[in-house]
Amino acid sequence: MITILEQLKEQAHFTQTEKRISDYILQHLDAIPAIYIEDLAKATYTSHSAIIRLCKKLDVSGFREFKIAISSIVHSQLHVAGEVNANFPFDEKDSSLIIAKKMADLTMDTVQKTFLQLDETTLDQIVSQLASANRVFLFARGDSQIRARGFQAKLVKLNRFFILAEDYADPYWNAASLSSDDCALFISYSGIVAQYQPIMEHFHKAHVPAILLTGNRHSELLPFASTTLVTSQEEYGFEKISTFSSQIAFDYLLNTIFSALYAKEYQKNILNLKKKQELFRHNLLSDESLKIDD
Repeated sequence: MITILEQLKEQAHFTQTEKRISDYILQHLDAIPAIYIEDLAKATYTSHSAIIRLCKKLDVSGFREFKIAISSIVHSQLHVAGEVNANFPFDEKDSSLIIAKKMADLTMDTVQKTFLQLDETTLDQIVSQLASANRVFLFARGDSQIRARGFQAKLVKLNRFFILAEDYADPYWNAASLSSDDCALFISYSGIVAQYQPIMEHFHKAHVPAILLTGNRHSELLPFASTTLVTSQEEYGFEKISTFSSQIAFDYLLNTIFSALYAKEYQKNILNLKKKQELFRHNLLSDESLKIDD
């Protein structure tokens, strides 16, 4: 039998209003057992009756029974032995080795969940768009930009030099310079970046391929993306120690995309690697080859 939590995640036959309520509940699970229905309605810009209709759709008699069910879920997630909470994976009583074990469990669980959400056709399309693009601009902020920089550095090994759109110029200015021969890659777990929407709308109208990596399957950016890869993790917006799961997922996805790009011209890239290794072996490109005349 499908659980309430699974129904909230799948959102089958939900209206847009019910999806908004569901998304808020999933992002604030810990707070739901103590919330009043009026406060939930206010937080989701909905109504008392809309929440009751959602409860009925979840096969519970009313909001009180719904909160009891959510309380049970929250308790089981936080206290079942061996289970790692994505938002609070460790506590003050854990030793450093226990923390290491929990972080290993969280990493493996996140990668497995992300893998199961992958669609081969979508992944191939992303790789094809990036491989054929004249230039690729990366749009990412905060921790996601760290992942983007790592991705950018790896691609140098393929003689591909991707550009961080928000690094040296106004992102709007960079956006205006892209053509249909280029490609843009947006990385945002929340999928809520106000500045990105007009940029993606422009790309959509100008037929510039725009790839979106996000954890929000209801992001307002989705309609403007040419290709979307959604990796939904059980990570809240702000009520968490750090961005563990989301960034583990992005790191895994970007490593996968890099590897697929490498494999696309595997022999050529291996040959290029060997040539560079030969240069280093003969000290033609090293600190030892530099001589300073006094």
